[in-house]
Amino acid sequence: MVSQFTHAARATHLEAVMRILRYLKSSPRKGLYFSKHGHLSVEAYTDADWAGLVTDRRSTSGYYTFVGENLVTRRNKKQNVVARSSTEAAFRAMAQDVCELLWI
Repeated sequence: MVSQFTHAARATHLEAVMRILRYLKSSPRKGLYFSKHGHLSVEAYTDADWAGLVTDRRSTSGYYTFVGENLVTRRNKKQNVVARSSTEAAFRAMAQDVCELLWI
């Protein structure tokens, strides 16, 4: 949520980032656990919220990528353009996820 304001961060955004960093520093044993499994299948799940933001009517894309049973990638991003339908918003989200899968 805070990362969408990096281009024009204000004092309240920087305070939120510092609070997040203090939390991470105080809890070093809490983290991601990657378990070892016999398979390395790659799975991806994607979704889009069509015109979810009332202010600019842009859609929000999100995807999760797993290798085996381990979460490797999670991303939520506001789409660059206003989608004309929920199908277009979902297609744009899927295109972003496929690019990530090709990279993996």
